[in-house]
Amino acid sequence: MAIVAAVIGIILLEYLVFIMMVGATRGKSGIQAPAMTGDPKLERMLRVQLNTLEQMVVVIPAMWIFATYVSAAVAAGLGLVFVLGRALYCKGYLAAAEKRGAGFAIGGLATIVLVLGSIYGSVAAAL
Repeated sequence: MAIVAAVIGIILLEYLVFIMMVGATRGKSGIQAPAMTGDPKLERMLRVQLNTLEQMVVVIPAMWIFATYVSAAVAAGLGLVFVLGRALYCKGYLAAAEKRGAGFAIGGLATIVLVLGSIYGSVAAAL
């Protein structure tokens, strides 16, 4: 389970980097808080940060459940795939909104496998 905790730490670190990127983008745009609109780059970076937060609410518990009832090593590997997907999502989205799809699909697929595996593993253990 330590490997799963380490990967969750990496997920949290990536999220902190996205938060810092929002601040840097806000500074470059000159748009002061609490405004959230007015510069497409800032709006895209905010979407990266917020969408990642939305995804973390699902992926982190799914990793723990999957690791507990299926495999910690596979859960950690899928967590790293999620991190890679989020990084590609960020890179693509910042280039142009229509370029975010591949990163979203990679992270989303890892999340789906974790959720389905966690359900399967926990139900199998209960039965």
